[in-house]
Amino acid sequence: MTFKGVLFDFSGTLFRIESAGSWLRAVLNEADVAVPPDEVRRYAMKLAVAGALPGGSSPERVPGELAGVWATRDESAERHRAAYTGLARQVELPSPALYDALYERHMTPDAWRPYPDAAEVLSTLRHWGVGIGVVSNIGWDLRPVFRAHGLDALVDAYVLSYEHGVQKPDVRLFRTACEELGQDPHDVLMVGDDRGADGGAAALGCSVHFVDHLPVEERPAGLRPVLALASSGPLP
Repeated sequence: MTFKGVLFDFSGTLFRIESAGSWLRAVLNEADVAVPPDEVRRYAMKLAVAGALPGGSSPERVPGELAGVWATRDESAERHRAAYTGLARQVELPSPALYDALYERHMTPDAWRPYPDAAEVLSTLRHWGVGIGVVSNIGWDLRPVFRAHGLDALVDAYVLSYEHGVQKPDVRLFRTACEELGQDPHDVLMVGDDRGADGGAAALGCSVHFVDHLPVEERPAGLRPVLALASSGPLP
């Protein structure tokens, strides 16, 4: 018996966000704000430590005033923006306009790169007739990212936390994805990089497989084991 559906996380699984340095430089260039290279590196490091780049490093410390919104950041677009711009504001940047500009940048297709084997794995699953869903804790519409990188036609369903008001590991998000694929959860494999969030699919009866959240260059074939799993069927 083979899996009839495979669900994928977005960030760190199918795609990876650009580095904090690239993120900051793109925004500074767009805003025509001149900052010496050494200062750009210093700001980028501070932003990374603060956890201000969605899809990047987790914050080393969440300020008390942001604790509530951080815990539920993926339940709405407003909370997601407030959480990440709030973290960015922990770093004093050259212009106050940069905080919102940084947030806007991370939602653009140019800020994301698919992992090298993402297209191969998705297209192979599609060829096999396996339903494909994307289940993401996120505060914005990632569909344009998939379209810009030529992967949208390979996805049957998108289930995004902010559109449903719940975030992984809540089983309701996984249940919705299985229903949109028209599959019983026991016939579905969930693939993600976060054991806490993506592992929630197991409570619904899905099998779960984890990949490493690494830079694109360091994970050229991390998704390929999914093909072996998908063709062998539900895990014991």
